[in-house]
Amino acid sequence: MPKGRPNTMNNYGVLLNELGMDETFITPLREKYLRPITALLYPDLGGACLDSHKAFVVKYSLHEDLDLSSHYDNAEVTLNVSLGKDFTEGNLYFGDFSQDPTPVPKYIEIEHVGAQGLLHRGGQIHGALPVASGERWNLIIWMRSSVVRNQLCPMCNKKPELVEAEGFGDGFTETLEDDAPETVNLCSLW
Repeated sequence: MPKGRPNTMNNYGVLLNELGMDETFITPLREKYLRPITALLYPDLGGACLDSHKAFVVKYSLHEDLDLSSHYDNAEVTLNVSLGKDFTEGNLYFGDFSQDPTPVPKYIEIEHVGAQGLLHRGGQIHGALPVASGERWNLIIWMRSSVVRNQLCPMCNKKPELVEAEGFGDGFTETLEDDAPETVNLCSLW
């Protein structure tokens, strides 16, 4: 049975890689359908080269996780899909990009409608307001670009020190010397 928490802020949900859904569902979804959209919407965040992800489902209800305080994601781009169930309230809110997560002085509130998804910058401060009744389930996909991450960690703003990890890790990759791309002097081709 799955055992990991979805992330450090949610207690209820499941990591989709523990269910074997990374290679069969999430990776093809990211590569075939989401990457073309993120390439257009988020070119400055590596939208065309989102090459890893962390995917999970979270649950909000009255006697479990009720809401989610202000935070930013460990992702360049996030997809948040409301899987529904019957719930009231529990809207999402968004503040500025890369500000201190607490408190959020000004924010925009977005109704999270069942079966609809929302793409946003991972570094944009956001959260979920409390549900008033029922259960809300969300599919979250944190999409990451190793081209961006290998230059500067989005969580600490430092050059990363790479360590061995299972799966996609946190989206950092190490280019092996043999795999380094060959450079070509374009001027010599004219």
